[in-house]
Amino acid sequence: MPLRRTPPKNTATGSDIDGASGFLSDSQVTDVSHNINTARLKRKRDSDIHEFMIEMRNAFSNFTQEQNSKFLKLESTLSENSQALKDIQVSNRCIEEAISFMSAQYDEFRTKINTLEDQMVQDRNYINTLENKIEELQRDSRKTNFEIKNVPKKPKETKEDLVNMIIGLSKTIDCPISKSDIKDTYRVRGKSENAANSPVIVETTSTLIKADIQKMCRAFNTRNKVNLCAKHLGLTIAEDTPIYVGEHLTPRATRLHFLARELKKSGAFKYCWTSYGKVYLRKTDDSKVILINSEVQIHQLSQQQK
Repeated sequence: MPLRRTPPKNTATGSDIDGASGFLSDSQVTDVSHNINTARLKRKRDSDIHEFMIEMRNAFSNFTQEQNSKFLKLESTLSENSQALKDIQVSNRCIEEAISFMSAQYDEFRTKINTLEDQMVQDRNYINTLENKIEELQRDSRKTNFEIKNVPKKPKETKEDLVNMIIGLSKTIDCPISKSDIKDTYRVRGKSENAANSPVIVETTSTLIKADIQKMCRAFNTRNKVNLCAKHLGLTIAEDTPIYVGEHLTPRATRLHFLARELKKSGAFKYCWTSYGKVYLRKTDDSKVILINSEVQIHQLSQQQK
């Protein structure tokens, strides 16, 4: 069945033609010209869009090819460096294992060192305890002894000569003793065989005798302008050689007594003395008495005075 189209409303009819000459009117000419220009512009626009799409396709294709080329180069480079990376990874693992081993060794050594340090502290404390006990034993064994320093040595000196010197000293200071009061006496060996005036040690039978002799010796030196000397021992050689009677101190106490005397000489303390093998200091007549137990204590006292 044939289709029929309704003619457009604006379609020109025979009555619109200017007379019978068949020419278009001005308005009709304008409409035709506008339609022609519109068609041309549409074709041009379609052509521009088509060209733009072609350019975009080409640009995208070039970009894709360039990216593929770069990717291939990167893949090639990674492939070349793959072995190097593997070697580095192996080296890193070896380093990590070495560091872990060294860390474990360090921890083990640190633990051993801490254990040894703790043991050293314990040993030091134990040694100090033993030294104090030995000091007490030595001091107890010497509690009845006294010492005469700077005694001239007689030629071919015998123990009997020493006993006679001690008895002569006791008579001089008005504290006479007998031979039975002397348990033993001997001269301390010097650093060399020819050492002169080495100390003489006297062991009495009781601490009372020792204390009385020391007390009377101090009293004698206080009463007389001339202090005790060799002639008061009954010696006829080097008679004017001064002698000193004091306690028979242990090596440790002797050292402490020396350092305490040096501290007294510096003017920091007024009094320094020994009693029953112990060393004491006193700063003034009214200050408390300080018992010296160690060299560290003397060092601390010295620092306090500065």
